[in-house]
Amino acid sequence: MSGTELPEPDRIEGAPHPRDTVRLIGQGAAEAAFLDAFTGGRMHHGWLITGPRGVGKATLAWSVARFLLTRPAAAEGAGLFGAAPAPDSLAVPADHPVARRMAAQSEPGLFVLRRGPNDKGNALSAEIRVDDVRRLKSFFALSSAEGGRRVVIVDTADEMNASAANALLKLLEEPPANATLLLVSHSPARLLPTIRSRCRELRLGPLGPAEMAEALAQAGQDDSQGAALAELSGGSVGEAIRLARNDGLALYADLVALLAGHPRLDRMRLLKFAESTAGRGAEGRFDLVLRLIELALARLARTGATGTPPPEAAAGEAALLTRLAPDAAAARLWAEAAQDLIARARQGRAVNLDPASLILDTVLRLDETAGRLAA
Repeated sequence: MSGTELPEPDRIEGAPHPRDTVRLIGQGAAEAAFLDAFTGGRMHHGWLITGPRGVGKATLAWSVARFLLTRPAAAEGAGLFGAAPAPDSLAVPADHPVARRMAAQSEPGLFVLRRGPNDKGNALSAEIRVDDVRRLKSFFALSSAEGGRRVVIVDTADEMNASAANALLKLLEEPPANATLLLVSHSPARLLPTIRSRCRELRLGPLGPAEMAEALAQAGQDDSQGAALAELSGGSVGEAIRLARNDGLALYADLVALLAGHPRLDRMRLLKFAESTAGRGAEGRFDLVLRLIELALARLARTGATGTPPPEAAAGEAALLTRLAPDAAAARLWAEAAQDLIARARQGRAVNLDPASLILDTVLRLDETAGRLAA
């Protein structure tokens, strides 16, 4: 691939690549389901690995690939293990030749299908194109001479354009011998129904606070805020890492402190908060602040609907949520405000309106909503 200086499209900035993540955390059910199929002689040639972003789908795909490539092609079914016990884990020793080759991206039995460079070679393509899928033909032709298993990881299948999806479908319909295709998907409903029907699904769920702390530590991140990050990230390690790297917890604490003034906001504090989203080096801050506002509104609506605030992600949040969303009527009002105001702010940013002004307008309109509730 040309343009080797380009970032890897299947890697979260600030986190190890899934091929370097040594252990899958919090997804024991999915791991057990795959091993049950493998040891029971019910291996499928196509696997669709689904779930929210950042919960370990790609890590599972790489773990499965590493596991399969260390097993002979005939080693499926409990009766084929002889006296040796059937495997109860996908773990492979780091010094195994396959593990070393995969870490060095030189394993001949593995093909990773992902977005490549655009036509100019100066940026990543926005999608996986049919030419990317066609390279699988050469992979299977060359690797067939080696014998043994061949594994393909598609990360993510959601990024295939129509032509690429149809080309991959043909492989799923007539898979080469000893081939396993692992499709990572955040939104499986967007895939062709025929692709979904030819794969067995492994669904992953969000991580809890303890699992989040463990996963953050494995990724080299501070795990002391695992509970708060689990709340704000929806159990997604990938989202938690993004929040941690961009001071998301501190921003959310500032937002909670600001909203605590509803329905009489501290205007100077609001102005300072809004201005932090503008200027050089703050290009991504607007999107993060808007996402946090959207999250706060969702938590308000949830509190009003259930009568119980979620676990705090910032000091004083529970009292704020309970005060501003005391009942189901308030929950509906906040849900409607979220839909209207977030769409309005994103539309404004799409036409290059000043980000600080958009955040200022959004929070002031929230203050009006709080005022109506107080009245």
